[in-house]
Amino acid sequence: MEITGSLAEGEQRIAGSALQSVLVDLVDLSLVAKQAHWNLVGPRFRSVHLQLDEVVTAARDFADTVAERAAAIGVPPDGRAATVAADSVIAEHPVGWISDTDVVAWFVDQLGAVIGRVREQVEETEKADPITQDLFIGIAAELEKHRWMFQAERG
Repeated sequence: MEITGSLAEGEQRIAGSALQSVLVDLVDLSLVAKQAHWNLVGPRFRSVHLQLDEVVTAARDFADTVAERAAAIGVPPDGRAATVAADSVIAEHPVGWISDTDVVAWFVDQLGAVIGRVREQVEETEKADPITQDLFIGIAAELEKHRWMFQAERG
């Protein structure tokens, strides 16, 4: 069975590739935020712990929306662990307990990397698929808000 969308082949290829790259970053972001959430220590444990849960929820929701957009245009999304590990822009998260200060700094950097890729895809999809571009604009705005909140944690 084949799912077809309304985009021409070239537009579908551009949008599908953009959606896939953002999907792997969002899946990875949800995983590393949960990893940090479980291993967080320090005096700001509670506030950072709760903030990480907000990132997990946003990343999971966005990943689902991105995957469904890919499917809607006829591109099968790939969120398998091996694909995410191979293609994500997010650096490997530290193992073991991690201080609240280190978590905050790490997430500022990694959210910056994800935002950078999403913004690249905003440009890439401008002509090929404005609907996907609009989706990416909303995702970038929300991730930028989370990055700002982590930056504010640094004081």
